Amino acid sequence: MTTTADITAIPRPVEPGAEMEALRRFHRDGTWSGVIYAGGMGPGTPNQTAIGRATHHWIQDGRWVVGDYEQDQLLEDGTFVLKWELHWVCGWDPGAGEYKATIADNYGRADVLRGHIDGDLMIFESMSLTPPFLRLTWEVAREGSVLWRNEMSLEGSNWILIEDYEITPTG
Repeated sequence: MTTTADITAIPRPVEPGAEMEALRRFHRDGTWSGVIYAGGMGPGTPNQTAIGRATHHWIQDGRWVVGDYEQDQLLEDGTFVLKWELHWVCGWDPGAGEYKATIADNYGRADVLRGHIDGDLMIFESMSLTPPFLRLTWEVAREGSVLWRNEMSLEGSNWILIEDYEITPTG
């Protein structure tokens, strides 16, 4: 037989708060196009054109935001190279007092990142112990667009710009 005292001992899910609401400005459905810089995908890799799109939805009553990102990558002459895909899950970790995100992409890379928001900037960095380390930056810009930057480091400093785009909202 269960009593009220037994039920109150069970931990309850966290309630989403202001930290989750703050993520909404940075997680909007959108599209982008731009350049992946020479060497950004590894030594000797050429410039590529990228055309991408992102969709987001909120799960578990607003406790997490899930983003699905994909982009077609082409050589400068228009030759198709590949379709890149990434699955992103992001939210507030109340125990750690910081944002956390997981990523999984079609290169087979999975990682956990920690992040923070500072005004119009949201920055996440890899928590992994092995390179390459990633730093992802979102900046809320004019008319609701978001400037996005992807950087890599092999030793945790000396960041190399892989790509940066202006994401235009679609919804």
